[in-house]
Amino acid sequence: MDDSIEGSSGAARSAPPETRAESEDTGGFFRRVIGIFNPHDEADAGDAAPAASGAAVFGVDRLRDVTVEDVAIPTAEIVAVPVDITLDDLVQVFRESGMSRLPVYEGTLDSPIGMLHLKDFALKYGFNGKAARLAIRPMLRPLLYVPPSMPIGVLMQKMQAERRHMALVIDEYGGVDGLVTIEDLIEQVVGEIEDEHDTDDDAHWHKEGPGCYLAAARTPLDAFEAEIGLSLTETDEVDEEEIDTLGGLVFMLLGRVPARGEVVEHPAGASLEVVEADPRRIKRVRVRVPGLAGA
Repeated sequence: MDDSIEGSSGAARSAPPETRAESEDTGGFFRRVIGIFNPHDEADAGDAAPAASGAAVFGVDRLRDVTVEDVAIPTAEIVAVPVDITLDDLVQVFRESGMSRLPVYEGTLDSPIGMLHLKDFALKYGFNGKAARLAIRPMLRPLLYVPPSMPIGVLMQKMQAERRHMALVIDEYGGVDGLVTIEDLIEQVVGEIEDEHDTDDDAHWHKEGPGCYLAAARTPLDAFEAEIGLSLTETDEVDEEEIDTLGGLVFMLLGRVPARGEVVEHPAGASLEVVEADPRRIKRVRVRVPGLAGA
């Protein structure tokens, strides 16, 4: 989706009148959305409002009320690469992540230096050629940096004006606090947009057997507790105000990021085995609930 948006402006300028009109109609969607957000464009907002359904109006309201930090993915989930990465490793990151854009950093992610586009990399190096000395810096594109408190409508305007499709969220100390894409913002208006790389986010867990679940670390605790019929937060060891995911629960019980294969015994009787983790975060957890073994 993002590649088609990026090329739309240039294509519209060089296309025949009929094609240009179609392109302008498509671009009109974004202008109408931004016009509704912008109080100075009351005429445009009035034109767009009658045609909007209840769901669309709700989406437009979110442009005013939702901030960047509400939609950005957290730092631990950002797929980024160091500037000194090897060609083979970079190819592997693109293949495994399915991303078309990757932030590039020097030293740590808190020192980003730009964004690498898959198209730029593939045109210069390809994926099946001989291994060559990789030079990332000449291919880097500028990154957009935004504060977490910025309303997403303002960010959408900024992205359109600067023709950026990705922004890094920067905290008060200048560190990277998250990442947001133009697709994340559009989804706040029109609903979720799925492509061939998306997985079923509703499937946070699946049942492997009686009383045994394999769950993603990001599984919402309240939903999982409803599934197993057991409270995992009503204990002195857990502050339910501080966590809302299964991975957060494991982290709080241990006080650190656990190693793969480590088992945590919950005071309520459940057993939580870390199935997948890296040095920064937990990814998947196997939960065994003895009371449900015969269910």
